[in-house]
Amino acid sequence: MRQWAAWGCGVLPWWPAFGQGLAGDRLAVIYPEIGEPFRAVFAKILEGIDERAQQRVPRIAVAADADALALASELRRRELKVVIALGRAGLRVATALDPAIEVVAGGVISPNEADARAATLLSLAPDPLLLMQRLKSLQPGVKRVTVVYSPRHSAWLMRHAQPAARQLGLELRALEVDELKSALRQYQDFFAQAAPQDALWLPQDPLTVDESAVLPLVLQECWNRNLALFSSNLGHVRRGALFSLYPNNLELGRSLASSALAQLARQAGAPRGAQPLRDVHAALNTRTASHLGLDLSPQVQRSFELLLPER
Repeated sequence: MRQWAAWGCGVLPWWPAFGQGLAGDRLAVIYPEIGEPFRAVFAKILEGIDERAQQRVPRIAVAADADALALASELRRRELKVVIALGRAGLRVATALDPAIEVVAGGVISPNEADARAATLLSLAPDPLLLMQRLKSLQPGVKRVTVVYSPRHSAWLMRHAQPAARQLGLELRALEVDELKSALRQYQDFFAQAAPQDALWLPQDPLTVDESAVLPLVLQECWNRNLALFSSNLGHVRRGALFSLYPNNLELGRSLASSALAQLARQAGAPRGAQPLRDVHAALNTRTASHLGLDLSPQVQRSFELLLPER
């Protein structure tokens, strides 16, 4: 059974000789061996890494059932200094490496605390500051944002969201729950008290944004009450949320490479820990925007990379 692949068969079959520049010397990328549509996502991130490094960076595709410890042992013999780890499979291998090897990670939505301590991690979760800035630009009258979240998946993101809201003069009501039943109760309480200056944010939290129990409820209630509903999930805009931010995968690759190259050059790279995504595109549901009476001038529409429903 093939466990590792890098542009061919066998274990680490493609690896350039050292001495091909700063990146080629001691940098590699570990990414998941995965089918479409996710393969195209990682391919775009890899393209951005190569562009910023100005060369093709050595890479290893890791199968889901790969022996992380054995691969980590092989990588140690390569005398790497920095590894860019993509996805949970890449991060699983990278965290088994020698602690002296710096890890820059991306392609993960909800990092756990151990991963965040072990790596400089650029999450796929859009930066709350960018989300709320976009909200303010569309609906300046909004004063309060409510989000229902579970600490397991989203506590780290709320630590970024609170100061972002204060910076923009918004009140953030971050409601912590640990089960779906409690999440539904919080949503029902929100709708019972919601005013025109309220908005609801859906994070990428599988517990509090259940696709079958929560999403239909909040979409319908926000529509009926003319409330702004924005999401960290592009798919929700297709179903009626006002807007979302989603990854610009090429730019994410460039950012990951910039951080890795800074660490290779002994410069200060990004600090360890999870950071929300700032390399984003924006999507707008024009039907929902029209329903809310928002400005849909050509200038506003040009500020979004994707307009839905697609014409």
